This record gives sequence, structure tokens and C-alpha cells, in this order.
Amino acid sequence: MRGYTAGEVRAAEAPLLAAGVPLMARASGALADAVSAELSRLGVPLHEARVLLLVGSGDNGGDTLYAGALLAGRGADVDYVSLGDRIHREGEAAALAAGATRVDDAPDGPEFAAALAAADAVLDGVVGIGAQPGLREPARSAVAAARARVLAREGALPLAVAVDLPSGIHPDTGGVPDAEGVLPADLTVTFGACKAGLLRSPAAELAGRIHLVDIGLALEP
Repeated sequence: MRGYTAGEVRAAEAPLLAAGVPLMARASGALADAVSAELSRLGVPLHEARVLLLVGSGDNGGDTLYAGALLAGRGADVDYVSLGDRIHREGEAAALAAGATRVDDAPDGPEFAAALAAADAVLDGVVGIGAQPGLREPARSAVAAARARVLAREGALPLAVAVDLPSGIHPDTGGVPDAEGVLPADLTVTFGACKAGLLRSPAAELAGRIHLVDIGLALEP
């Protein structure tokens, strides 16, 4: 699998976005499908699943919220927590309309702790390729709590899914300046092209299995 830099991916996305191609809808639909399939493989029917979304400010958070809306619409019990200085409003509206529940007391509150403890899957949609590696508060503490939960699990649940790439890694170099602030993924659902950093240590050891989703980017093979 070839890796592409964040700059190459953004350059490939630009003409499609300018033409109104619904890249977020394609990405979020594929993300929801991948989560559904993985939970089913682990013996968790979607209508019985609890899903927790860790949501950042940008398009990565938007992808996650729209995927959460699809999962909720298919019967999952979806909670989400906003960990940035803003939220993707349309994505949040879709999630709420589908029945998702917003949790407002992360990273230290009882509602967040309960949602994390009950989750069958945790989706890491805090930051994507447009952010510098390393997380700021409160995202860093919320992700660290999710990391502790995943590392302490018995069995395969909760499933940890990275949205495009694990938050906190460098998308090009694979650098990880703060390993304790990265949620190690069982599955990374990456959109359009595999990010180069996912193939380079130490980030490669945190990405889990890589599921590449075709959203129509025209990139050289």
C-alpha cells in the first residue's frame, strides 16, 4: 500500500470539493459501514451496540458525527463528546436528529465515564490531517481515558476505530510526540488515500488494520 502526504491528499480533494462532490457523505457512509461490519464480526449486533464518538472541531469531527448519525439510524445507541473549541454544526444536527446523545462533562465527569465504560466501540475523530501531532486539553485527557479503557479491556471490546488516522500522530512522518495521548486503534478507516504516517513507525504500531475507502480522489498509483 502506498502512502501519501497530507499535502497530496488535500490537493486531490480540492477540485472535488470545488465541484461540490460530497466527500464527507462518502467518507462517513463508509465509516459507518466499516464499524457496523466490525461489530458484527465481533458478535455485537448493531441494534444492541453502544458507540462513543470522540469529536474534534474540523472535518474529521464532521465525518465522525455523520457516521454516528447513520449508526444511530440503524439502531445503535450513540453518545458523542465535543472535544474542540467548536463543533461541525450540520454533523451534530444530523447526529441529534438520529437519536444520538451529547455528553458534556468530559474528560472527568460521570456521564463521560459511564459512556466510556459502556461503549462497544470508540470512534476517534478528534483531529485529522490538518492538525499538528499532539492533542490539547480537554481532548488529550479524554483520549487518554479512552486509551486506558482499551488497554485494560478483556477481549476485543471496546473496539477502537481511528477516523482517517489516530489523533495525535503526524500524518506524513508517523511521529508520535505524546504516545500516552494517542488511542491505539484496532482499525483505522482512512479516506481516499493511505496517509504516509500510517505506514511509518511508531504510528504504524498504533493504527491497527488499515481499511482504505475510495472516495474518488485522483492520485497517482
